[in-house]
Amino acid sequence: MTSQLKTLVLMACLSALLIVMGGALGGSQGVLFALVFAVVMNVGSYWYSDKIVLAMYRAQELSPADAPLVHQIVEELAGRAGVPKPRLFLVPQDAPNAFATGRDPEHGVIAVTSGIMQLLPPEQLRGVLAHEMAHIAHRDILIQTVAGVIASAITALANMLQWAMIFGGRSQDEEGGMNPLAALFMMILGPLAASLIQMAISRRREYMADAAGAEYCADPMALAGALAGLDAYSRRIPMRANPATENMFIVSPLSGSSMNRLFSTHPPMEERIANLEAMARTGRYPG
Repeated sequence: MTSQLKTLVLMACLSALLIVMGGALGGSQGVLFALVFAVVMNVGSYWYSDKIVLAMYRAQELSPADAPLVHQIVEELAGRAGVPKPRLFLVPQDAPNAFATGRDPEHGVIAVTSGIMQLLPPEQLRGVLAHEMAHIAHRDILIQTVAGVIASAITALANMLQWAMIFGGRSQDEEGGMNPLAALFMMILGPLAASLIQMAISRRREYMADAAGAEYCADPMALAGALAGLDAYSRRIPMRANPATENMFIVSPLSGSSMNRLFSTHPPMEERIANLEAMARTGRYPG
C-alpha cells in the first residue's frame, strides 16, 4: 500500500468515526452540527497558521543578506520540488529544529532555529530544508488541518454525548433511541481513537517527507545524519515549544519518554534513519 493510500485510509477511518459518533447523538443532524462547529474553529487557524506559529516562536524573516547560502539552497530545492521559493524565518532558540507552514505552496514558509544553523554542517542542513520543502510540496498543512477538523468534530460530539447523558437524551425505548452503554463507550473512546488516527496521519506524512526530501537533496544519508544529530541534540538542549505544534517540527521538540513516544506525532527515529539508509543502498524508500 502506498503512503498516499495509507493516508487516505486513515482519513476514511476518521470520517467513519465521525459518522458513527454523529449517529449516536442525533443522526445526520448531529454529524452536520459537529462538522460545522469544527470547521468554524479550525478554518481561521488554517488560514492564518503561518502568522500564528511564527508569532508564537518570535520568528524573524531571514533576508538573502542574512543567510545567502541557506537562500541559495532553498531556491534550488524549490526548483526540484516544483514549488515557489518559500519565505525563510529564524526562530531564536538554541535547540536545533525546523518546521514548515503556510496554507499552500504559494504561501510556504520554512523556519529554522538559530541552533540548527550553528550545529549542522551544510550538507545536513540541506537535507533538513529538503524535508521541509516536501511538506510544502505535499500540502501537508492542508491535510493536517482537515484531519484536525474531523478530530475536533468528534471531540465536540463526545462532549455533546456527555451532556445528553447527563440530561437524559432520548429515551432508550424510543425508536432509534440512544443506547447508554454504547454512548458511554463512544464518548470515552471516540476522541482517543480520533487522536491516535490523527497521530498516525502525521507520522505517515513524516515518512513521505523523508522520502521526498532525500530525493530533492539527492543525498539520503545527509538527511539520515541530520535526523540522528537532531535526535541527539534534542535530548541535551530542550526546546521551549507548545505541544500543539509538535507535529510541525522535523523532530519532536517534546520529551523522549516512552509514554510521549507512544502518543508522538513523529515515527520512531530509528525507523526513519533505517529507511533512509535503505534508500541510499537500493535507491528506493521502503517506508
